[in-house]
Amino acid sequence: MGACASCNAAAMTEMEETAKVVLPDGGLLEYAHPATAGTVLGKDAAGFFVCDADEMEIGGFVSPVNVGEELCLGQLYFVLPRSVLSYPLPPEDLAALAVKASAALADAARRRGRRAVGPLVFPVDVACRKRSEKEDREQLRRRSPREGRRGPKFSPDLVAIPE
Repeated sequence: MGACASCNAAAMTEMEETAKVVLPDGGLLEYAHPATAGTVLGKDAAGFFVCDADEMEIGGFVSPVNVGEELCLGQLYFVLPRSVLSYPLPPEDLAALAVKASAALADAARRRGRRAVGPLVFPVDVACRKRSEKEDREQLRRRSPREGRRGPKFSPDLVAIPE
């Protein structure tokens, strides 16, 4: 078991050696050496900006990385159109960015010969819940009668083994 853990740890450190930038078209750029946000944007700096994935929140405004600021290795960034700066980020847009980033990371891992990439997980604020407790109770009542109040019937995969 220890060999598996060390293999996974080595793969994670190798993965974190680059600053990853997800482009608007879903492509992924990786920078192994320090690069600035201006380098990433190039001639598109007028219409786009770079933002740090860790700084993004549901319902919050997206803050751009300064053009002269270096990108941190092991960090994920997005290139977004400047129009995004004028309104709070809705949950649907953040989810779409997460899907785009997961697909780009999986594609990059596939090109390198790796089998899997861990999913991106974004914390969800309790205030962002759309359903109320009343709606949750109604959802429980709408379950099929067969499931009852305890949920679906459980049957173990493993049974007793006679000796």
